[in-house]
Amino acid sequence: MRKLVRPRSVELDGTRRRLAACHDVSDLRRVALRRTPKPVFDYVDGAADEELAAAGNVAAFRQWRFLPRVLADVEVVDTSVTVLGSAIPVPLALGPCGYTRMMHTDGEIGVARSGARHGLPYTLSTMAATGIEEVAGAMTGRPDLWFQLYILKDRSRAAGLVSRAADNGYRVLVVTVDTMVAGNRIRDVRNGLTMPPELSLHTIASVAAKPGYWLRLLSGPALDFANFAGRPATTILKSADFFDPGITWSDIEDLRSAWKGKLIIKGPLGPADARRAVELGADGIQLSNHGGRQLDRAVAPVDLIAPVREAVGPSVTLLVDSGIRHGADVVVALALGADAGVLGRAYLYGLMAGGEAGVDRALDLLTAQLRTTMRLLGVTSAADLRKRGRELITRGD
Repeated sequence: MRKLVRPRSVELDGTRRRLAACHDVSDLRRVALRRTPKPVFDYVDGAADEELAAAGNVAAFRQWRFLPRVLADVEVVDTSVTVLGSAIPVPLALGPCGYTRMMHTDGEIGVARSGARHGLPYTLSTMAATGIEEVAGAMTGRPDLWFQLYILKDRSRAAGLVSRAADNGYRVLVVTVDTMVAGNRIRDVRNGLTMPPELSLHTIASVAAKPGYWLRLLSGPALDFANFAGRPATTILKSADFFDPGITWSDIEDLRSAWKGKLIIKGPLGPADARRAVELGADGIQLSNHGGRQLDRAVAPVDLIAPVREAVGPSVTLLVDSGIRHGADVVVALALGADAGVLGRAYLYGLMAGGEAGVDRALDLLTAQLRTTMRLLGVTSAADLRKRGRELITRGD
């Protein structure tokens, strides 16, 4: 029996043990659900209204089926791509998320460090709980930092954020254009989630249910909006009152004039809007419906890749988010014409499950899935996948 069965060594570190038992993003989500108070988990997991768009985003990737090539010699596979003039080892970027330190005390800095270790860009949100300078100062080497901007009613504050990002080495400005008003996120409304957190009977009950979470949170700096610190507590939904519902294309022209780095427009851009963004000087498009968190029933961004690529041509950087849960989803995105996928919930589940190490685990899992899918598909490089993609995928029933 000793020759046939070898007992597995016991991992004493609880975080490493939990993460080692996670073999895909769904596993990370289950661990996150167990370890995180319901209002916080629902903020990440939830979406607008009936959450049809969020479910549709995931389903849209899974409608595609592979047509593999055999005997293709896939001993060596090159997953690297160039995005906005910078080479990255896999076609992935870490997207923006507000209040990240609410999910785990490692927060924005932990996510940025994990991204840098993997050679991937990290996008800091306007609504982050950690400041522009603080994230940049915590990094070593040459990290690829991007800054995501909501266009604010207070234009001077928005201009100040853009200037600070430039001064602190952020290479890319990502302007989100689908959040002029807040989506109707029912879970957040029901939970009454506020920033900074306020003690209520509901909060006190969640303290009792998840004491480890609250001990970690209370051991760190006070939780607040880094770029709106000192304001009275407000619900997550009401924080969208900072944003300007009157934004127009002239705001993009102004930002293009002010920002000397690369500029990406992020939102549910169809072919006509994508062409206009490029005409106004955008270097790239990030197809997104905000993970289904804004307009419910919006079209899945993966379904826009092919028509938008045709509209803007081969040289414009085309990214896609919303619904990526597996490395095979990234393969589908590239086959349809995208340059890379941008992660949101996939890495946030990892963060909630195990902090910075959990983000590492999410990125490692997705990278391994991507590499395996490419090899089984008979593709030896991301460039080859982009070139021959439409020969390798077909719509399922």
